[in-house]
Amino acid sequence: MGTRNIIVLPYDESWKQDFINIRNEISEALGDLALSIEHVGSTSVQGLSAKPIIDIDVVIEDYSKFDEVVSALGKIGYYHKGDGNIPQREVFDYEGKEHLRNHHLYVCPKDSAELKRHVSFRDYLRAHPEAVAEYSRIKKEGAELFPHDIDSYIEHKSPFIEKIYSEIGLK
Repeated sequence: MGTRNIIVLPYDESWKQDFINIRNEISEALGDLALSIEHVGSTSVQGLSAKPIIDIDVVIEDYSKFDEVVSALGKIGYYHKGDGNIPQREVFDYEGKEHLRNHHLYVCPKDSAELKRHVSFRDYLRAHPEAVAEYSRIKKEGAELFPHDIDSYIEHKSPFIEKIYSEIGLK
């Protein structure tokens, strides 16, 4: 069981700029190694309550240049932590980023199933305000029920997420 304070806040317009600030640093470091840098996760959806952590997927062509990506990100304070048991989604942590909003950084090849799930889920929510309202409610409820148990919080949200994946033909 993971333990940390789970805080879900109402949507904050500043999350857009927080993403841009992080993206700009990553983009400058990676140049054309990155096909795109995607703002995913709850902070990327207008009106959605979220933990105030920016989720970012850096999209690369494939693993042929991955060592160059690791090296370039390393020069600006990121280090590779493996795939976290999710194939084709590489996890990066960081040091020295106090000037940026707390964030999760992933690197995915363009054909990654996890990337497709992240982007498809985000895009579905962006197009369905009623789903945003329901997911916000579920997230707030989960944070109240399980304020120090991330595993139970995630489990609480899972039926909603799985329902959306089913609606959009994933999983």
